[in-house]
Amino acid sequence: MFIVLTFSISIYSQPTPEKKLGAWYMLDANHKVSEAFSIKTGFQLRTFEVFDNMNVLFYYTGINYHLNKKTTLTFAYCYLDIDRTFIISGENHLYENRPYEQISYRHKISNLPIYHRLRLEHRFLNFKRTNSLNNRFRYKLGTKIELNKTFFMNVNNEFFANLEGKVFTENRFYAALGINIFDDDNIQIGYLNHEINKQNLNRIQVGLFFKTDLRKGK
Repeated sequence: MFIVLTFSISIYSQPTPEKKLGAWYMLDANHKVSEAFSIKTGFQLRTFEVFDNMNVLFYYTGINYHLNKKTTLTFAYCYLDIDRTFIISGENHLYENRPYEQISYRHKISNLPIYHRLRLEHRFLNFKRTNSLNNRFRYKLGTKIELNKTFFMNVNNEFFANLEGKVFTENRFYAALGINIFDDDNIQIGYLNHEINKQNLNRIQVGLFFKTDLRKGK
């Protein structure tokens, strides 16, 4: 009886991500190699709490083809180590290999800049030696408004649609203040509301975004 009671208390006392303010820390780079092509690289650390309890380690790289000034095509690969031991004890690492195809488009409505991002992802999941494949579609709609030469606002919303199983399980709303460091480099500090699997998560997001030009003589 004592063992059963202890086990029950342990289950119900597990912390829930919805009660914690977590964080996403991001490093995103774009490296120009020609007029038409660039290489993207990046890293993310996502935590259940601001400075503690890792949730996701996220690495990615890819190739951008700049069709014109408004349209970019991307093929990329991501690797994720997803750790859920903050919620459930035991072996709860999920490893994911994720190639994806993407198209980005920018335009203006009156004087308001608008950007769209459509992405098709192929998620190869490995959990407890069990492999599965999940394909999903993502669409992001947002705006980046220049306040002056130093500051800007970035606001967007992205919804997710699985192509197998339950269709709508995730949505992300993001609002941030950006600070231009140099012409192509900036820091963004903002708030992310992440709805996923019937959970509503609140996250601080801090990102460093920069560009380099690898062309000879540049």
